[in-house]
Amino acid sequence: MAMSAAHTLQIPASTAITRGRSFTPSAGTAVSLWRRPLPAIPSISSRQMSFKCLAISKCTTEIKGIATDNAPEALGPYSQGIIANNILYVSGSLGLIPKTGELISDDVGEQTEQALKNVGAILRAGGADYDRVVKTTIMLANVADFTLVNEIYAKYFPNSPAPARSTFAAGALPKNAKIEIDAIAVL
Repeated sequence: MAMSAAHTLQIPASTAITRGRSFTPSAGTAVSLWRRPLPAIPSISSRQMSFKCLAISKCTTEIKGIATDNAPEALGPYSQGIIANNILYVSGSLGLIPKTGELISDDVGEQTEQALKNVGAILRAGGADYDRVVKTTIMLANVADFTLVNEIYAKYFPNSPAPARSTFAAGALPKNAKIEIDAIAVL
């Protein structure tokens, strides 16, 4: 309802602001500030993703927790992953060995590989894989490890376009880890 009302909202031409266009409407003519929907934009990716309807009016969104023995247990009061509205949110994963809960080693490269394997296990448990990831966040204990982490990360996300990503230098990570990675995927 609000969209249809907003779509028809019109204001007098004398108060309209236009950019990059010059036209002079006749006196009393109304100019719409709302753009009409553009035609479908062709995909720029070989990764075709279909999205299910996420109606705003539905307030009964099911939230499902993801738990798998193929990734380390959560270190606190959080889930390995959550599915809501056909989106899978993977919690930050360290380079922990799932069976022992200990860091694989003190090497940032090995921790990166293990963290990405743990993310993959949670993705699979939630019905997704690396190709469905749209956003990741990487936290590094030392930003000097950025180049090495990029090399390893690229092996897990070889398709174009790669997921959107943020990388931060963290003051400290749980268990004195050198890297933590989280992800968001569409189902």
